[in-house]
Amino acid sequence: MSRTTLSFLVALGWTAGACTDRPVAPEPDPFVTAAPLAGAPTEIRESTTRTLARALRSPVLRAYLRAKLHASPFREQKLQFQRFLHGDGQHALLRIATETGTRAAALAAAADSSIPLEVYLPVPAHRVAWMGDGRLLVATQGADGEAPVAYDTAGNRFLLSPDSPPSIPVLALVPVETDFSTRPNPMMCVSECGGGGGGDDRPPLTPTPGLYMTQAHFTRDFESWLKGSPELEVHILGQKGQTDSLTDYQCAGERQGTPYYFDQNGLDWSNSVMLFSQAQLNNYHAQHPGQNVRVYVVEDDDAACQIKTGNPDVLVFLDSLYTGRTAGKDTAKDGIKHFTTAQSFQKVLTSLASLINTNDELVGNALADSVAGEHHAGFNWIVKGAQNVTNGWITLEMR
Repeated sequence: MSRTTLSFLVALGWTAGACTDRPVAPEPDPFVTAAPLAGAPTEIRESTTRTLARALRSPVLRAYLRAKLHASPFREQKLQFQRFLHGDGQHALLRIATETGTRAAALAAAADSSIPLEVYLPVPAHRVAWMGDGRLLVATQGADGEAPVAYDTAGNRFLLSPDSPPSIPVLALVPVETDFSTRPNPMMCVSECGGGGGGDDRPPLTPTPGLYMTQAHFTRDFESWLKGSPELEVHILGQKGQTDSLTDYQCAGERQGTPYYFDQNGLDWSNSVMLFSQAQLNNYHAQHPGQNVRVYVVEDDDAACQIKTGNPDVLVFLDSLYTGRTAGKDTAKDGIKHFTTAQSFQKVLTSLASLINTNDELVGNALADSVAGEHHAGFNWIVKGAQNVTNGWITLEMR
């Protein structure tokens, strides 16, 4: 960072925060509950959250953070926290150490030994409203559904509603969901990376033959507000070799390239994304005669397009309930291609054993609406989750 830039940030910090460099407690808010903590936090991420919040008493640090957030090329203006600490000659790290009376080496060691974290303002209205002042909470959260733990700049502890954000801006410090290894492709990141427009407003391309999804509706977003927009992914699962296991053949998601790019940030989406090409389908059928593929939807909370969740019991239950008609196959009638219901690969007791972890959330396995006995105008496949709950409906077609 040049001295001129740093001097500008210092001046900006004193301008933005001169009158608000003291902690500003949340106004009475039904989504914020005081939660005193006896002693120091024992959970590393919560301790780091409190340290960052207390350091943000500094208007210089707030201005520096705000400038970095606004300059971020990543979706939702995210920063990788450990990189943020060490960037520009460890400017943020040294400022935090000064403000909290902690040795910089100790802070660096704690941060570097922690799991990778990202920091950002997950609520769009908060990104617009926060001008670098001291009216701010810093929050973290473990699993979706848990109450986020937050701190103000005095180090006071609060519990936030897991369902709705408060009015006061909240800076999230949460496990990384973003691939920070490469800069985003501009075609995949427009509205959420500081630009205008929508990521799906791209000119249509001549479609490669294959299986496409053209509409999707989900009953909820499967993501906590503190963790920002959902990262929904659609996977094609099929038999792994000649074994009793399933494997993941293709993923469509927000970090995939064309034609598998798919980014749904609300309950409804409408455009076109290829899920599996005709060449992939032909190759699968050649290697697995008589076997079909599943369309499987997850909300990603970990590495992109790597299934880290799955309960084989869900698939076993759905297969039993729908007599195995939980997959699909490509067919042609009178020269028109269709994707129709088909028998699934039946040996699923160990189907996802190699894929199970703890973070991603299963949305469901897609079933043809005629099989599910459920119909929604304009849609033809129903997404069924645990206990046969309908979590959404999608439109699949062959092109």
